[in-house]
Amino acid sequence: MQQQLDTWIRALIRWAGYVPNRDLSGWVLLITAVVLGFAVNLVVTQIIRFVVRRRPFQSLTLLKRHARWAFWVFVPSLFFLLATNIQSERFTRRHPVADKAAEVIFLISSTWLVVQLLQVGELLLIRSYDTTQDINLSQRKFVTQVRFVRRLLAFGVVLIGASLLLISFQGSRKVGLSVLTSAGVVSVVIGFAAQKTLANLLAGIQIAFNQQIRLDDAVVVEKEWGRVEEINLTNVVVRLWDRRRLIVPITYFVETPFENWTRSDASITGTVFLYLDYTVPVDKIREKARELAENDPLWNGDVFTVQVTDTQPTCIVVRILVSARDSPSTFDLRCHIREQIIAFIRDEYPQALPQTRLMLAEELRPKEA
Repeated sequence: MQQQLDTWIRALIRWAGYVPNRDLSGWVLLITAVVLGFAVNLVVTQIIRFVVRRRPFQSLTLLKRHARWAFWVFVPSLFFLLATNIQSERFTRRHPVADKAAEVIFLISSTWLVVQLLQVGELLLIRSYDTTQDINLSQRKFVTQVRFVRRLLAFGVVLIGASLLLISFQGSRKVGLSVLTSAGVVSVVIGFAAQKTLANLLAGIQIAFNQQIRLDDAVVVEKEWGRVEEINLTNVVVRLWDRRRLIVPITYFVETPFENWTRSDASITGTVFLYLDYTVPVDKIREKARELAENDPLWNGDVFTVQVTDTQPTCIVVRILVSARDSPSTFDLRCHIREQIIAFIRDEYPQALPQTRLMLAEELRPKEA
């Protein structure tokens, strides 16, 4: 096998222009390997384009979109690495610079390719899941777990790639060890940083599998209502109702109480408070509120109540409870009922609106005979 490989390499170098100088012939071999790698890239790209035109595959489309450039770098680096490791001193000479460059480029390109392939795999797994609807709790749970696992694996791949890259340089390994052994303050700082990172990592694992929060969950954090937009390894991004972004550490959702409006059920009950005069006919208000709820498509029919919940010196408090399938629908339903019930009271029972009564002193005096 080695003899056959040597024969092929010798023929390739002669075809490329063999020269007696073994240094130059070695560089010719390396350049030829890189060109061959780009040729393989071109052939594979054309085959994929041909297949996609005949019958579109979503997997091929995602590979083209996310892993194309990583693949274009990986294949030439692979051929370059193979060319530098050919042991054939009879007609080529190994170059230390080329060997180290091939090793570094291959490590970087392979790490990049694996990270992009993980992203493609994530998109293929969650392509049929809809996380925009609050009622799809199981789907949002699965997507949250898949995205966290993908980020965790990508972090591990990058960490391994960076470690292999540093190990390949003898000098950097010595410098790193000397810094860790001689600088006590730096070691303490690194220890605290690693402890915090580990805490965030464990919190992320707990959230991914215990499901305190999921993607697109409606939550109240720091007295702000919003939806979970991203769950990263170290932080969570909450998209607030006014399109601001609240970024909190991922440990916040393990250590601090917060409200999750879509934890087990997306439906929620909304409240409308009315402050009315003591003369208001509550039965009429109840009938009108029922009519408004039944005619509103946002009402899901689960909860409806009209009650006098409090009395104050100048008015009574009437509470209307209605429910909808999710929090945005409940908010809109509350606004609709509040607007229409106020208009009804204003037009039909204006005397039932809040009033302030004043009794003049003359009216309190007893009438003289």
